[in-house]
Amino acid sequence: MARIVKLSDAQSLPFWRRPISLLFLMAMGMPVAFNVWSALLNNFVVEVANFDGGDIGLLHTVREIPGFLAIGVILVIMVLREQVLGVLSLFLLGVATAVTAFFPTLGGILTITLLSSIGFHYYETVNQSLQLQWIDKKKAPQMLGWLLAAGSAATFVAYGAIVVTWKAFDLSYSLVYLVGGGIAAVIAVFCYFAYPQFESPNPQVKKMILRKRYWLYYALQFMAGARRQIFVVFAGFMMVEKFGFEVHEVTGLFLINLIANMVLAPVIGRVVSEFGERRALLIEYAGLVTVFLAYGGVYWFGWGVVVASVLYVVDHIFFAMALALKTYFQKIAEPGDIAPTAAVAFTINHIAAVFLPVVLGVLWLYSPLLVFVLAAGMASVSFLLALLIPRHPMPGNETIFARPIAAPAE
Repeated sequence: MARIVKLSDAQSLPFWRRPISLLFLMAMGMPVAFNVWSALLNNFVVEVANFDGGDIGLLHTVREIPGFLAIGVILVIMVLREQVLGVLSLFLLGVATAVTAFFPTLGGILTITLLSSIGFHYYETVNQSLQLQWIDKKKAPQMLGWLLAAGSAATFVAYGAIVVTWKAFDLSYSLVYLVGGGIAAVIAVFCYFAYPQFESPNPQVKKMILRKRYWLYYALQFMAGARRQIFVVFAGFMMVEKFGFEVHEVTGLFLINLIANMVLAPVIGRVVSEFGERRALLIEYAGLVTVFLAYGGVYWFGWGVVVASVLYVVDHIFFAMALALKTYFQKIAEPGDIAPTAAVAFTINHIAAVFLPVVLGVLWLYSPLLVFVLAAGMASVSFLLALLIPRHPMPGNETIFARPIAAPAE
């Protein structure tokens, strides 16, 4: 039976066996599998499975179904500890990624994608919960920034290997998927056996929770999920379909994103800590409105590949600022609400994701410009919602409409 260690006693363990080390290790394992899958996906489905815009929309709808069902995490943690579920989910993601290229048909890709997505979304739900439970509120923005940077660094190594070796050694999709997914699976196995089970000081409520005072957080999560689909589904697909990017070129673009994340994510964490979630999210959403409108300009005005590539990188940087949404919730939440609300929020985040890729995939066949204009509208709604976040969010002061509470001393 696994050893259980109270969070307060974990500091007596060697540094590599402490909770924060486990978070960093998993933060490096998950992005390797997921981002290797993402880097090769558009080329793989176009070159091997002959996907069009409608097919890619269907694929991403299937991929998002487990996100919509993330509320099921609440049921699972009734019989499994969150930490165990997180590690098992990481293992499933790794194994499913590893075998992706062995099923090069529409049905096969959809099935493997569904399995890997269950691993990814359940991992992300539990991981967010553990981060907010295990990291002190005062250190959360900076630490979340460093965790994001660590994941980017690990993925940078994987992407760098693809860029350098893809053409030089004529690598196959099956080999790269096998290595990328295998790394995540091995890390998951190590995490399961090398770490004790950490006991958080605040027992989590193991039932679905919908609290009226969290309404703004729910609304922001819904809009974030709807808006994210444009970037995840169509921004990369555009680079392959419109500009003919090959695998090593798409991966090279991802490498630039990772370098930006490694450098800027800790900075973004400090910015959130210094200036607050409200200002950080307003900057993110205003920037995304501009970027999505500029994406439309790529089609309307015929702007070239350089402009599209720059927009892709800037887009990715703005999305890194979404860590402010996590810390906003951490500040307003009751400690025991974190796990069930993380599951509920993931489901809310994926409501639009279930139908939006298919709908927008059809719209893409008619007018890619309209897809990006719609995305700019979604980012605008998020901007208006972010204006409702108070300067000092806390329980009882979740929005600017809440009863005024004296701000903490600076």
